[in-house]
Amino acid sequence: MRIDLHAHSNVSDGTQAPAAVMASAAEAGLDVVALTDHDSTGGWAEAGPAALAYGVALVPGMEISCRTPEGISVHLLCYLHDPAHAGLLEEITKAKDARFTRAERMVSLLAEDYPLSWDDVIHHVAPGATLGRPHIADALVAAGVVADRTEAFESILTSRSRYFVQHYAPDPAAAVELVRDAGGVPVFAHPVASARGRIVGERVYREMIDAGLAGLEIDHRDNPEEGRAFLRKLADRHGLLVTGSSDYHGSGKPNRLGENLTAPEVLARIEEQGTGTSVVR
Repeated sequence: MRIDLHAHSNVSDGTQAPAAVMASAAEAGLDVVALTDHDSTGGWAEAGPAALAYGVALVPGMEISCRTPEGISVHLLCYLHDPAHAGLLEEITKAKDARFTRAERMVSLLAEDYPLSWDDVIHHVAPGATLGRPHIADALVAAGVVADRTEAFESILTSRSRYFVQHYAPDPAAAVELVRDAGGVPVFAHPVASARGRIVGERVYREMIDAGLAGLEIDHRDNPEEGRAFLRKLADRHGLLVTGSSDYHGSGKPNRLGENLTAPEVLARIEEQGTGTSVVR
């Protein structure tokens, strides 16, 4: 069974509609795929019927953007949570609103040096989608400033750039607690992806585990091999689930569906723990 537990649609920063992601999952030979858009479950309604039509099981999920008190970004995958849970919904709505305000400020700064306007960015955002830096990157590509998203993030949109602006994001341990309270299963996404920026130390892992962290996304292209070894030892020591996935974004990233996979027994344990909603199959 081929299971990929991390994919994005244009409800956040992917380039395909949710139904098209399900079609691509079937074409890639997947049996199961999770839709995990940033701070949004808006793609579930479209993805569910499409998954059934294409013969792919859908794990409803989400990716929550978090930040430690030190300012380190942490991404938390959650599966099978209740999308109407008041506390979690309030938190992700607050984060989405902050992303919008942050994007407006970044575009204002960028416009001082590049041929970029707010309308240029909005053109690349699907209705109701979670707005983020990838949409700014797409506008920069369209303007001929950079060749692709990767170049944009490695130069102009890096967190070390003068154009970068922080936005509100919940504490990782608090987010884990909210996901559990919503009946979801929280998994730390690409924890040692140091090329993306600073990574957390043992204190944050401990706090997240104490709060109810279920697993670690270990088999991911952005986790270096030495980091994966550390994560496997941590998972063994604390009885955490080990997942693997692509972090697919359509044409927005080079990541390909099914390039890393999750074991069927891990999915079975996620289903045992998740009580907020169910796998669509």
